[in-house]
Amino acid sequence: MTDPLPRPSDLLTLPLDDWIEWLVKDQMVPALRPVFQAMQWPVNQMLGGLEVGLLAIPFLVFLAVGCALAWRVAGRNVALFTAASMVFLDTVGIWEESMTTLSMVLTAVFFCALVGVPLGIWAGRSDRFAAGIRPVLDIMQTTPAFVYLVPVVMLFGVGMVPGVIATIIFSMPPIIRLTNLGIRQVSGDLVEAGHAFGATPRQMLFEIQIPLALRAILAGLNQTLMLSLSMVVIAALIGAEGLGLIVFQGIGRLDVGLAALGGIGIVLIAIVLDRLTQAVGDEQGEQRSFRALFARLLGRTAGDAEASGPATEPNSRGA
Repeated sequence: MTDPLPRPSDLLTLPLDDWIEWLVKDQMVPALRPVFQAMQWPVNQMLGGLEVGLLAIPFLVFLAVGCALAWRVAGRNVALFTAASMVFLDTVGIWEESMTTLSMVLTAVFFCALVGVPLGIWAGRSDRFAAGIRPVLDIMQTTPAFVYLVPVVMLFGVGMVPGVIATIIFSMPPIIRLTNLGIRQVSGDLVEAGHAFGATPRQMLFEIQIPLALRAILAGLNQTLMLSLSMVVIAALIGAEGLGLIVFQGIGRLDVGLAALGGIGIVLIAIVLDRLTQAVGDEQGEQRSFRALFARLLGRTAGDAEASGPATEPNSRGA
């Protein structure tokens, strides 16, 4: 049906898709190829080391260590579920693929935390930076996951490392947002009390703000972890291996059993990692104490004063 009223497209049509392709394919890729290759190196080193290390651990040793860690962090029920999940993954024949997926997720989460936590702290302490980064985070969170694959393939190629890079980009916004939120939710009275005790900006950050915001930071890490698990499945479309590849092969062959097997493996890993990270966040929240924080802060400031005291004493006597 023809629109009887005039439309802007009758006068002007913008070839935005051609402009974006020209910018990425003809300008960015040739000019920044060494930069993109350098960005892949640390991801490749950590991913390869984790994958080799996880696959080299005997299953029974991994089972014992994983259950002990889960029992210590989250309690008996989570430890039993962790043991049952590991045994299931091994008995159905997807243990190696599960370790590959776990190495991809841990690599992505590590680099998300390495970049996202400092950016979140910066945003929490600077209104101008927070206002500038907010539209970028909105774009990163609302862009469909499949859209990330095209520029990543053009810039980085195909394979495991480009899949992890796409996962990092897709999964980073929650840890930035929640770190920013946690820093901003620290009570202004506590900040003023820290200034009254003579705390330096570095002490304010590491002795008051980060400990009090740690629960929010760990919540952001938990959300980043969950998004990473969902993205590593989609990354199988550009050559990533692991459980995502099993799901992709099941879809390609219309093999519902194979696809379900990969999906169940991802769900089990997600549940175990979610319970562990949530338990760590709850434990850190219980251990925080305003009295302990200020006692530690006072101990630091007293130690700084004692360290600087002997250096200034001769000058006062000489005067």
